Amino acid sequence: MPAGPCPWLLPGAPRWALAVLAVATPVAAVGMVAPGAPFLASAGPALSSSVAFHVGACAAVVWRARRVRHERELWARLALATLLTALGIVSSGLLDLVGLPAAVAALPAAWAPVAAFPIAYAGLVRWNRYGTSLADPNDVLNGSAAVLAVVALLDVVLDRTGSRLSTLPWWQLQPLLAQDGALFVLVGTALSMVFLGAMGRDPRTWLVLAAFIAPLSGVAMTTAGSSTTAWPALAPVVGLLCLVLAAVLRPAPSDPQPTDPAASTVGAFVVIAASTAILVTGAVSDSSAVATWCAAAAATGASVRLLMNVRELAQLAVSRREALTDELTGLANRRAVLRRVEELCGNGDPVVLALLDLDKFKEVNDGLGHSAGDDLLRLVAERLRSTLGAGELLGRLGGDEFAVVVRADGHRSPADRAVRLGAELDAQFAEPFEVGGLTLHVAVSIGVTHRDAGSPTGDVGSATRASLLRQADAAMYDAKRSGGSVVVYDPARHVDSSGRLAMVEELRQALVTGELVLHHQPQVDIAARRTVGVEALLRWAHPVRGLLGPAEFLPLAEVHGLMGAITDEVLSQAVTQAACWRRQGRDLRVSVNLSASNLLDTGLPQRVADLLGRHDLPPSSLVLEVTETVLLSDPDRSLAVVGALADLGTTVSIDDFGTGYASLTYLHQLPVGELKLDRSFTADLLTDARAAAIVASTVRLAHQLGLRVVAEGVEDPATLLHLRALDCDESQGYLHSPPLPAAELERWLAVRGELPTVVQA
Repeated sequence: MPAGPCPWLLPGAPRWALAVLAVATPVAAVGMVAPGAPFLASAGPALSSSVAFHVGACAAVVWRARRVRHERELWARLALATLLTALGIVSSGLLDLVGLPAAVAALPAAWAPVAAFPIAYAGLVRWNRYGTSLADPNDVLNGSAAVLAVVALLDVVLDRTGSRLSTLPWWQLQPLLAQDGALFVLVGTALSMVFLGAMGRDPRTWLVLAAFIAPLSGVAMTTAGSSTTAWPALAPVVGLLCLVLAAVLRPAPSDPQPTDPAASTVGAFVVIAASTAILVTGAVSDSSAVATWCAAAAATGASVRLLMNVRELAQLAVSRREALTDELTGLANRRAVLRRVEELCGNGDPVVLALLDLDKFKEVNDGLGHSAGDDLLRLVAERLRSTLGAGELLGRLGGDEFAVVVRADGHRSPADRAVRLGAELDAQFAEPFEVGGLTLHVAVSIGVTHRDAGSPTGDVGSATRASLLRQADAAMYDAKRSGGSVVVYDPARHVDSSGRLAMVEELRQALVTGELVLHHQPQVDIAARRTVGVEALLRWAHPVRGLLGPAEFLPLAEVHGLMGAITDEVLSQAVTQAACWRRQGRDLRVSVNLSASNLLDTGLPQRVADLLGRHDLPPSSLVLEVTETVLLSDPDRSLAVVGALADLGTTVSIDDFGTGYASLTYLHQLPVGELKLDRSFTADLLTDARAAAIVASTVRLAHQLGLRVVAEGVEDPATLLHLRALDCDESQGYLHSPPLPAAELERWLAVRGELPTVVQA
């Protein structure tokens, strides 16, 4: 049977390279220990086998770099370093073959490992780690300075001990010492990964460590003058074999970690201290000039690296400060506010938290532009900042929402401080703001809550932070809904409000997941006795709470700025459905309700036009309903939007007509095509003569103005007969049908699309 894959080798390991190594290693080893050939044998077969040996090793490491993407930085650099070392050895062999003196021929092989050091060191530093330094991500400057410091130290030691190596020319001695220094730093880096990092359990780390320890020991023996053993010549072969074995082993699972900036800082301090000591020793003992220059260069390199660290620490401090600062106002941002609340709660301190939300801020943005809105936010921030004392934090949570965090020590009680804080903040909005040459009176809704010192004992940190935010938000929403400026959280009143924030987030998600659906209530032409249109009524198919009516979530949507997105979704579904019915031969108008914020959205008409064009639906098939109160809340801007919608060819309808305070002048000016009688008049039509008179006069007035009249809330045949007698145009109510999903409405139309004969004259 064929042998299966080796469990400890990576799939696809280059076995041909391993075979070359297996054949070439013994020959290369014998050649390298031959007398007179400390770097490479001069014999042709030994040179050839050495070349084959290094080619096989390079092939294995290069294959590893191409095979394992997440470790490519390490193995690509190690492959390049191995190739550079091999080229140096081969060059020395060739120079030896052409007859150059042995000392000269050995120079390429001696300097090649030194030249390869920065490359190998950069790969080792980034093994399973990602850089955090911008100027020197691979810490090569620090590593090179450490090598120079080791060289200087060895120069001093050799000079002081009178070693025979100290008599060699510098161009022969320094490469040997530089190899010592480079390998020493590489071994130290690998040791830190084994014992201080998260790589100690990976056998490849130990093999890489051995790949550097073996040649280090050989070079160290040469430096020490030991010539009685063949190990100095064999050590590079053993080291390279360990590196090849590490390259073909399967990697152990591990998560990349950031490089530790403290390690490079400590390393720079150590190099500076060692270099300074060497310089002092050299000055006292008159050491060699090479040692002095190396120590000076090491100290300079480490100092530059230390300055880089200091600069990056300063930049990091700035970045952290910016991460906690609101860019627009310069106040603390949401993260900083939450951190402060959590800190005070964790310490058991009494805390007062206030949330402020500017009322109708969207109108400022829409009417004056976002630049004016930004200016207003800055002015509000500046005015609020001037009122706070030491240790009191003002922040902007986002949009037009601000927060104030106060440590309530020194006051009679956190509850009293909460009341006082709310009043102080509200007082700051008594005076208007000057924005873009205009004077703006800004209303604000403020919710305040507090936490007594040391309570609740089992609820600290983020849990308390979340509960305080929910409480303050519930109180703020109560203030906005009730029209008051300041509301202090009251558990008895706001006990059911803690889930409101969660509901808002669920509503945001519902817009994405398709939980918002439309039900359609028929509108029947009373004279023709047939269905001519439907009103699209929004429902939320909540996955837990079931089908929710608009009254249960639209007020939240209006407060939290979601009405624009919800209206776009309703319009999209309604137009899509109307176009679908039209293709089926059902020519039905569809009516959609607009809110106050929709009529301040100057981009709405263009979106409606694009939607109608995309579905090829005539504008006359879309009716847009607004209430009198909404329409007249900001007549100038509302008239512009309504006029643009009417210019498209859509019908604008005044919903709940008769419940607002519209004057006949406004009714004449508004480009509307339909009036919808409020259900309160329809319900009392048969029992209240005044209601009947109002309905009759409204129908006559509407017809004189060329408007269509739709009666809502029709629930019995007698009311329908009376409306016919008054010449009302259309009827809508439970007498005909409740709001139905599109599929059910189609079945209803197939069975009861026309009025019963009771309506006939």
